[in-house]
Amino acid sequence: MHVIEIDNLCAFYGKAQALSNVSLTVKPGETIAIVGANGAGKSTLLDCIMGLVKTTGTIRLNGEDVTGLKPADMVKRGIGYAPERFNLFPHMTVRDNLLVGAYTARDDIEENMAAVHRLFPRLAEREWQETSTQSGGERQMVSLGRALMTSPSVLLVDEPTIGLAPKVCAEIAEVLKRLSAELGLTVIVTEQNANFALSLASRLYVLEGGHVTAEGTAEELAQDDQLAKSYFGA
Repeated sequence: MHVIEIDNLCAFYGKAQALSNVSLTVKPGETIAIVGANGAGKSTLLDCIMGLVKTTGTIRLNGEDVTGLKPADMVKRGIGYAPERFNLFPHMTVRDNLLVGAYTARDDIEENMAAVHRLFPRLAEREWQETSTQSGGERQMVSLGRALMTSPSVLLVDEPTIGLAPKVCAEIAEVLKRLSAELGLTVIVTEQNANFALSLASRLYVLEGGHVTAEGTAEELAQDDQLAKSYFGA
């Protein structure tokens, strides 16, 4: 059984259509990447899974039709979300921002906090620092950590490398690999950075103008000019 199955998904902002007939599957413990240029619909796809956007089509989680459920219901079913926008509380400390994510997993707070600190030792060192004073890379770590505080089985990560230095991108990639390898999490990452995505994911889907234009393993797409066409045009 697939953890996530999406069939003919269309997404709308008012009358404007952002996604058209998108279909994909994700296996348990798999890391997949959704790649494409800015405006391709990558963030919208994750927002659809979380129930934040009006959709048609079907979204299944572990065989259950969850299309149209509210974000809180998706979190309770094991979906963690680290959005590109961070959505952190800037004048709260790192620790308090992490605790916000523990609202639906209160029995696991200490265990999850310890796991976040193992993955991101910098957050343990700076747990009383306000997030407004942190670097972009540190805020990304807080965003990922907060998503992990929900005790997810599936983690959605939106554009984790935007504006970050290569060294920080490498740190983020290492953590995402550990989440899959050590914790068995299923991970869906959206990325503009195709090289980052190719190094991280076992399979990739290429989005262009709200459509899936290519899919395959990292090895297959690394040799497919469709990836370049989606970014730079034919």
